[in-house]
Amino acid sequence: MAKEKQPYKEGRNCYFITFNTVDWVDVFIRPVYKQVIVHSLNHFIHQQKLPVYGWCLMTNHLHLIMQPGEGYDMVKFEEEYKQFTTNKIMEAIDTEPDARRKWMMGLFREAGSFFSTAKKLQVWQNVIDPVFIETTRPSQLVEHIEYIQQNPVRDRIVETAADYLYSSARDYAGLRGLVNITRLPFVEQQLAAIENMNGRFSVKYIRN
Repeated sequence: MAKEKQPYKEGRNCYFITFNTVDWVDVFIRPVYKQVIVHSLNHFIHQQKLPVYGWCLMTNHLHLIMQPGEGYDMVKFEEEYKQFTTNKIMEAIDTEPDARRKWMMGLFREAGSFFSTAKKLQVWQNVIDPVFIETTRPSQLVEHIEYIQQNPVRDRIVETAADYLYSSARDYAGLRGLVNITRLPFVEQQLAAIENMNGRFSVKYIRN
């Protein structure tokens, strides 16, 4: 899958972005944190009219395939989403056992003080590497969606992508997903055709 980098800009084309936690901490191993991501995505989809075409949440990173909402660019979306989810994760962290809570807070505090003089808590890494996807090239969009949805299969978490709750694979398999994605008929058709042919898409572009 060819990687085409473009500068952040407002537009109607799609982006494949990945948010990684600081130090690759496995934050999203408990349902409470997974639900923070689900609720936050649904909030932004509703509030910003944010089209999300594909997503997958793993233990320490979130993949998204989306377009900025009207009046938003990628920079603004990234800043607001990271801050919103950080606040919600901090609210939920009190439910952790004392030792794990102190360990996680220490990591988030250290990351925040390293990157900022404001001594804020930081859950997400600063750097993301967006991949620009032209809407005029639907096959490229299908490749990226199939790639992120196969993450749990590659990690041997589930046998099929649709068995994994925290991704868009269920939506494209005709099941009810957790996030209100914008489901694209041509993506649905091509994914179904791929599944019927061999059950696995030949991925040419690999990244975490």
